[in-house]
Amino acid sequence: MERDRDLGFGSVVGRESRQRLLNRDGSFNVARTGLGFLESFAPYHHLLTLSWTGFLGIVSAIYLALNLVFAVAYVACGPDALQGAGAAMLGGRFSQSFFFSIQTFATIGYGQIAPNGMAANITVTIEALVGLMYQALATGLLFARFTRPTAGLLFSRHAVIAPYNGSQALMFRIVNRRRNEIIELEAQVLFSALEPDGRGGTVRRYSQLALERNKVTFFPLSWTIVHPCDDASPLSGRTREDLERAEAEILVLLSGIDEALEQTVHSRSSYRADEIVWNARFQSMFLRTDGGSRVSVDISRVHEIDHV
Repeated sequence: MERDRDLGFGSVVGRESRQRLLNRDGSFNVARTGLGFLESFAPYHHLLTLSWTGFLGIVSAIYLALNLVFAVAYVACGPDALQGAGAAMLGGRFSQSFFFSIQTFATIGYGQIAPNGMAANITVTIEALVGLMYQALATGLLFARFTRPTAGLLFSRHAVIAPYNGSQALMFRIVNRRRNEIIELEAQVLFSALEPDGRGGTVRRYSQLALERNKVTFFPLSWTIVHPCDDASPLSGRTREDLERAEAEILVLLSGIDEALEQTVHSRSSYRADEIVWNARFQSMFLRTDGGSRVSVDISRVHEIDHV
């Protein structure tokens, strides 16, 4: 049944978890265990989804580690493995080997120092190949991160229960933080709450909320998504205390097409019961303009509400 839709969380997770199911940033509060390291190891996906600080840190650490390994290899090749007029400028044998490795790895070649002997030249050959492959991989990952399609949508900090056509409605607001255009933006909103299972326990149920409008063709400004709390709504007749007691959560799933990239982008978030403000409405984001000016909105006011 639609009422039992679990969105992939599973009945056990929905019943036992006391944390929010979906974080405000769109990540899920689910931990996966039971697989070995190699079975769950996905370096490409991990490096694509890692934060920029973590990505740059890993790339720098691997770069440093590889050069340290080759520096040790050059030292092991003997005291005469590296020669040149500028060798003395680079300090002792290990520092000479390390900075020569940096130059070889990055194909710089200042000419101050050169490999001497078969072992050193074989090491240079191997490092040149490793350096070429590493730079290609790092550049490819950097390009993939920059071009990965994402939706830069900003959700209002709170949802509100506001007056609506003589009754009430659940509302929240979204805006596009970027200058790109998103078309065919579609919203799905689900209500999740713990309910009696008929056996003295509770089970988490999921219900899709009917929206005043679930899709907009163009999204140049802001969009206030509205769910009327009519007789058919699972929110009908519920109070703030009812939602908090049932550990209710509003799950929001958005998908649209980035017009510049011509690819589908997604965004998601959620609102817990304590993040819903009752008897409130959103302030207008539109700025006053004269007749000849373009319509403009103040994105910083996406969170602003008035109590009614």
